[in-house]
Amino acid sequence: MAVIVEGGTDERSDGDLILGILVWSELIAFGMLLGAFLVMSFVHPESYSAAKLHLNGRLAGVNTLVLLGSGWLAAEADRAASVRTRRMALIGAACLGFAFAAIKFVEYAGELRFAGDATFNSFFELYFIITGFHLAHVVFLGLVMLVVARRAERSNVTLVATLWHVIDIVWLTIFPVMYLG
Repeated sequence: MAVIVEGGTDERSDGDLILGILVWSELIAFGMLLGAFLVMSFVHPESYSAAKLHLNGRLAGVNTLVLLGSGWLAAEADRAASVRTRRMALIGAACLGFAFAAIKFVEYAGELRFAGDATFNSFFELYFIITGFHLAHVVFLGLVMLVVARRAERSNVTLVATLWHVIDIVWLTIFPVMYLG
């Protein structure tokens, strides 16, 4: 629904409000989780530093590049003039998202053995909650991108691409906090 404003019309739709609420709720949820992680790393600096040594930073770095490539394809889908190009870019973005998930599961396989070690306090609990929540978003949005690719209307592509970029931003925050900090 267009809203009349002084001097013309505002072309924003009701969907923009819902998208904004969704984006901010995601950022707030991940922000709270990362805030808890940072507080706990301050409270238990030795155990958190020791636990980080057991993370696979190389795989996480590769995953960062995979997710950035996927984000680029999502942006290309949003910019594309033709429906065919939008579809192909969305399918490519989804496939890279699923590649991210596969790499993350390989990473998890190496890290699970440390999850129950009391030496690391709550590090691995928070690590798996935060990265698992992010992973669930990647897989879900990858599936949504495949659905949207079937009928790649610009508004739907913009919606899913925007949400994908939010999840990219979240990962670009998770990566340095958990792996580099």
